[in-house]
Amino acid sequence: MHPLLLIVVFIVCTLVGYKIISNVPSLLHTPLMSAMNALAGIALLGALTSTAAAVYTGNKIIGFIAILLAMVNVAGGFGLTHRMLKMFKCKGADSK
Repeated sequence: MHPLLLIVVFIVCTLVGYKIISNVPSLLHTPLMSAMNALAGIALLGALTSTAAAVYTGNKIIGFIAILLAMVNVAGGFGLTHRMLKMFKCKGADSK
């Protein structure tokens, strides 16, 4: 795959992701956190696919970094979702 094409894919994904996130009202961020984690998972699949298609070593290194960053995003998103959901538990439920 041509390196210029990979850069174009990155730029388009960045712009589409920004547009999607910026249109979500702040009141909906908590309920939609799991859906955002699913979108981060799609970004991870895109990074995996682009890295697998890369021919040059430099592109593979950049793809590996993209995979690592996408994994941090997914894991952090699920950690944050878990922390937010704990805020909605009853205080008496912790003693059981």
